[in-house]
Amino acid sequence: MEFELKTLSPEAVSRALAKAERYRLLQEPVEAESICLDALQLEPENHEALVTLLLALTDQFAEDRPSAVMEAFEVAERLGDPYEHAYYSGIVWERRAKAQLHRGGMGMGSRVFACLREAMTWYERAEAIRPAGNDDALLRWNTCARLIMRDQRLMPPLADERPEPLFLE
Repeated sequence: MEFELKTLSPEAVSRALAKAERYRLLQEPVEAESICLDALQLEPENHEALVTLLLALTDQFAEDRPSAVMEAFEVAERLGDPYEHAYYSGIVWERRAKAQLHRGGMGMGSRVFACLREAMTWYERAEAIRPAGNDDALLRWNTCARLIMRDQRLMPPLADERPEPLFLE
């Protein structure tokens, strides 16, 4: 069934985005995603809407919605600032790893390790170009490193293990 979606008024965008952030905090990411999509219909490059959308999508990783991973990476690509692109790409990889970790399953340890290491690589890129006084990428890198060091299940894939396709889970 198809519906013709209603359009926000331009004056309502900032208030709508504040609601989206509240929905994220209430752990209602689908609602936050919808609001961000409405805001982006009017303002396709709205930074706050893009970041909130990306985070709302990553909030849905635990719900086993594989399309959310690809959509989050697409939103990260839309972030014009190289630092933010790198930082939020790291966030996507890190949250993907944590969702896999919570799901468990055979071979999970090497998949989660690989995703965390990819996140750390993105955080290192962000660190190299970060604004003065912004150590967010370092904090995230340390979180990933500590997770790997604390969980003995997380280890590099064995030489004979074949990696699974990137977005199929």
